[in-house]
Amino acid sequence: MNNFIKGMDLSTLLELECLGARYFDEGIEADLLEIMKRYGVDMIRLRLWNDPYSESSAPYGAGGNDLETTLEIAKRVTAAGFGVLLNFHYSDFWADPGKQIKPKAWMQYGIEELERAVYEYTEDTIERFVNAGVRLSMVQVGNELTNGLLWPEGRIPNYDNIARLVNAGIRGVRAVKKDIPVMLHLDNGGNNTLYRKWFDEFMKRGEEFEIIGLSYYPFWHGNMKMLEDNMSDIAKRYNKDLIVAETSMGYTMEDYKEYEKLSDGQRKGYATRPALVEDIEYPMTPEGQADFIKDLLEIISHVPNGHGKGFFWWEPAWIPVPGSGWATESSLKYMNDPGPCGNEWANQALFDYDGNVLPALKVIRDYSRG
Repeated sequence: MNNFIKGMDLSTLLELECLGARYFDEGIEADLLEIMKRYGVDMIRLRLWNDPYSESSAPYGAGGNDLETTLEIAKRVTAAGFGVLLNFHYSDFWADPGKQIKPKAWMQYGIEELERAVYEYTEDTIERFVNAGVRLSMVQVGNELTNGLLWPEGRIPNYDNIARLVNAGIRGVRAVKKDIPVMLHLDNGGNNTLYRKWFDEFMKRGEEFEIIGLSYYPFWHGNMKMLEDNMSDIAKRYNKDLIVAETSMGYTMEDYKEYEKLSDGQRKGYATRPALVEDIEYPMTPEGQADFIKDLLEIISHVPNGHGKGFFWWEPAWIPVPGSGWATESSLKYMNDPGPCGNEWANQALFDYDGNVLPALKVIRDYSRG
């Protein structure tokens, strides 16, 4: 993998369009994918949930990324000239270090049934995407696997089961397309101890894969020096390519309540809480956001032995439009989460609340690895 990836996660694309989101470049309205092209983006990351609906077919929200929805976006992205990173969550909704909930259809499965289900689901899905002409450039087996996947069977510290499940996903990808690079992805990109422990254990048991993906959010995952040190160490330790698979940085502390048109009781609003930004190295301004991505690109570019291969900004277009939030009442029940359900990401997008391009996109466009 020789190119430096400038990627975006646009999993909520269809939902945002349906709800009336509009985007502007220098004051002129344009299609979101066209704007991304103008600013040098070359790959789009898309999450995939197994069945993001309740038993009564109520949607879970946050883009509704079932197979049909994600495939529709992937075909549009391909037609627009982008590569696709397909991100398997192996859950009916969000999978991250705090929750790796089995899909409802797999809820009663033990480890052997889960292993078979992961393989068959992955193989079938990849086949669907390939047959639809999607330009699959990379596949992510699991999402933020820090504490495992498909709990409780695949929960840390049961590394044997974690490897069985991840290996099943890798084999499912290889059964259809042997040459697609596979990513394994953890959160907390500044935590070297975490990465050494997890990948040391997986390397003892795991199938071959190509890329280590890291999440790095400066309000959760330490300072930039910690990220730089971790990436340098694991690049040399494992001789794998590295991609910052998720990142973002806020550009304002201004609330977006009036855009969402929700009551206080309906909003979660984590992204605007001052407590999260006390120790961030960059001001929450458009200029601070631009400086953050400039420095991040430099860090990635200087990973030893050329192993730093790029980044994906997480949901850069998730501006606050009424009806698009991180969860619904039905998904809160699935996750056993108290909620509420507003947009908690809008001040970390690469567009302002009215859909105007922010300066960070110009930094991305103009950056060239030296």
